[in-house]
Amino acid sequence: MAVNDRKAAIIGCGFVGASIAFRFLQQGLFSRLVLIDANRDKAEGEAMDLSDGLPYGAAMEITAGTYDDISDCGLVVITAGVNQKPGETRLQLIERNAAIMGSIMGEITARPFQGILLIVSNPVDVLTYTAQALSGYPRERVIGSGTVLDTGRLKQLLGEELSVDSRNVHAFIVGEHGDSELAVWSGANVSGLNLDDFCRLRDQEIHQPARERIYREIRDSAQQIICRKGATYYGIAMAVGRIAACIVRDEHAVLPISVVLEGEYGLDGVALSIPSIVGRNGLEKILEIPLGEEEGAALRRSAGQLREVIQGLKL
Repeated sequence: MAVNDRKAAIIGCGFVGASIAFRFLQQGLFSRLVLIDANRDKAEGEAMDLSDGLPYGAAMEITAGTYDDISDCGLVVITAGVNQKPGETRLQLIERNAAIMGSIMGEITARPFQGILLIVSNPVDVLTYTAQALSGYPRERVIGSGTVLDTGRLKQLLGEELSVDSRNVHAFIVGEHGDSELAVWSGANVSGLNLDDFCRLRDQEIHQPARERIYREIRDSAQQIICRKGATYYGIAMAVGRIAACIVRDEHAVLPISVVLEGEYGLDGVALSIPSIVGRNGLEKILEIPLGEEEGAALRRSAGQLREVIQGLKL
């Protein structure tokens, strides 16, 4: 069956899935969007609500559907899973959400699906590895939203600290999308100017305590939001919209998505959020960016933690 690049499906119509659907409606990337949920009424209600906005948005068809509707989809976004509770780490979600992912993969692989899987459910790195292992699809076609959101937070906070447009800030959060993630300060720059050089030109400096404060704000941001409003969904919807645009428009953009490693950075048996080139075929190239000595050690520690969790799943 031919792949329709302008058709997408979202599996899971909770806060995150519905927010992503709303973002897709705004972007006009797709001509057809299918919503799938274990609660059929929820999927139908979201499709109806979103369709009411079509006269003021992009021309597209939004419907509730079943797994039979995904066969010709160019992109399937998976958000299904139980929510993270206040005080609970993303890794503590794994047993419950790995079982859900296994059920979803069984449904998808039973169809002649040839498109791209974009995993958003948490813990996203572990579940990206799980989805790729269970589906048997090439790793290029199974990617996770990774630290695209965390990296956006880093850019925003650095922009505020430097009094500069965050869109001119270039920096990455890599590793686990979670407590062991790390900021690559050694490669941070503002429109091509090394971060330290830019600070000198502005007669300011981001000392180590400030860097640690920014990092903690990024790492703990989800918990802070969850404690206040119960869930996070707008930020991740924007991040997923960015990844989807790279795929549909074949942008060959660099984003820190979650990918299965096969020797890159000397690591394998794990999926990590790593800067990668993203285009129509999903993952095009994993970029082994230069890391400082401490950064490299932190990445290996992050990988070790995730690998231990993955091995416990016995996939």
